[in-house]
Amino acid sequence: MTARHQRSLARRKLLFALGGAAVAAPVVAALGPHALAGTDAPKAAGALPLTIANDSGAFDNTSVHVYVVGNQDGKQVRVTPDGTLAPISLSDNGADGFTDYALPLSASGETRLSLPYMSGRIYVSLGEKLKFKAVADGNGAPALQYPAGWVTSDPNYPVLHDCCEFTYNAAGMFCNTTMVDMFSVPMAIRLTGAQDRTTGTLVDGGRAAVFAAVRQAEGFERLAVDDTRVIAPGHGLDAGLFAPDYFAPYIDEVWSTYTGRDLTVTTDAGAFTGRVRGGKLTFDGPAPVAFDRPSSRDVLFCDGALAAPNDGTTGPVAAVLGAGFNRSTLVAAAAQPATDASAFYRTGVTNHYAKALHAATRDGRAYGFAFDDVAGFASYIEDPAPTGIRVTLTPF
Repeated sequence: MTARHQRSLARRKLLFALGGAAVAAPVVAALGPHALAGTDAPKAAGALPLTIANDSGAFDNTSVHVYVVGNQDGKQVRVTPDGTLAPISLSDNGADGFTDYALPLSASGETRLSLPYMSGRIYVSLGEKLKFKAVADGNGAPALQYPAGWVTSDPNYPVLHDCCEFTYNAAGMFCNTTMVDMFSVPMAIRLTGAQDRTTGTLVDGGRAAVFAAVRQAEGFERLAVDDTRVIAPGHGLDAGLFAPDYFAPYIDEVWSTYTGRDLTVTTDAGAFTGRVRGGKLTFDGPAPVAFDRPSSRDVLFCDGALAAPNDGTTGPVAAVLGAGFNRSTLVAAAAQPATDASAFYRTGVTNHYAKALHAATRDGRAYGFAFDDVAGFASYIEDPAPTGIRVTLTPF
């Protein structure tokens, strides 16, 4: 078990850092830069070069709109065209009630920007601009409502858009392509520095393959919205597009299986051994932890009964269980986490959305659900001494 489990918990914890005003929309997701705290890794410099490359083949640069939004020191900010940070302000809303934070691309070729220290998201929209609205949060501070492509009433629902996530600070750059909420625009991230790594690149025809696979999976077909996006099944469940009891047969099978035998979950804290007792999956080990029977929604969001506090014990076990449910490996393997990708998604009841995403990527990595980084299968890369980050819109 690697420290990646600790990063995933930090990522979920920081998901709520900007949540005050994100009505019906995701808040900016941030990865855990403190994973490197206390090490002798070289320190990253500020003002990291950010290159945007439009290789979509479907849209020219004038039709591509880029936004870099997030937070710094607990305040919501945006990156301006000159690479500086500006605070979110209610006065930024125009006559239509929305901000225009779009960063223009070069007329042709690559666009070079500058990324200051912050945590946030790099959004891209194709054809139309996104409608971000500056509002007052629960404390009266200026904040930003983010797009929610899975909510039909959201003003950005008709817009073709997507994003990647990052945290950049003195400890380095930590970034990922994400499909936790939805998949729409194929993107790849290349991070250079101490290493040269790329993630998120799809195989040829990968986008169409994802749409086709989701449409062919029983119960998932309504998650594909025209040729615009595929909605993650958790959001589909909330929208009435996905069965709220979809995972019930598999959950029942897990509970039945481990009423009569042990389930072992190994984390950085050590090995936890559990059985179902009194309706709860109860573990002994470095610390006692127990989980109520989860709902399908809990499985898809890795939340509720599978919520993962950043406590070093319950959280890591919850992360492994969440991955095991989504990948449907818990019954087949009594030792978790399972690490053989060929054994993932083999049952009829499984997360076919995540399965399709992983099958479509060149490196087999994707962020199809919140704990897809368990055992290292997320489209996540990091560097302690970054020299540049490149976001490429890859062919449709």
